[in-house]
Amino acid sequence: MHSETKKHFLKSLFSIVLSILLLLPSFGSFFVYTSFKLNQDEIAKTICVQRKLVNNSCNGRCELQKSLKKYDDNEKKMQNNLDNKVDLVFIQNIVFADFKTITVTPIEKPNFYTLEKKTVSVTLSSFRPPSYLI
Repeated sequence: MHSETKKHFLKSLFSIVLSILLLLPSFGSFFVYTSFKLNQDEIAKTICVQRKLVNNSCNGRCELQKSLKKYDDNEKKMQNNLDNKVDLVFIQNIVFADFKTITVTPIEKPNFYTLEKKTVSVTLSSFRPPSYLI
């Protein structure tokens, strides 16, 4: 039973990791924004274009906009590359199948009968009830 629990845990872990990897690209802008918020004071003091102005209302948001635009541009470029690669995947391979003919031998004794008249009764001579019932 221990190995079943371990297999179930590994399947669950694999599913979670795979889900995170699939959803990770959609959280890219969230990571850029989070990184900006964590380092906003430093960005406002060192990188911001308006850092030397007395009434600086930007607080580094200009850099956030640049980072988000750069991320979007990179994502579009990667999407274009992916689209080009996907086009290469759809190459049709021609498969040649080597079919062999099978000769059919006719059955000499048919296993069915056709009735042209209306059925009055049916006799099944091969039917026998089980011996333990008699």
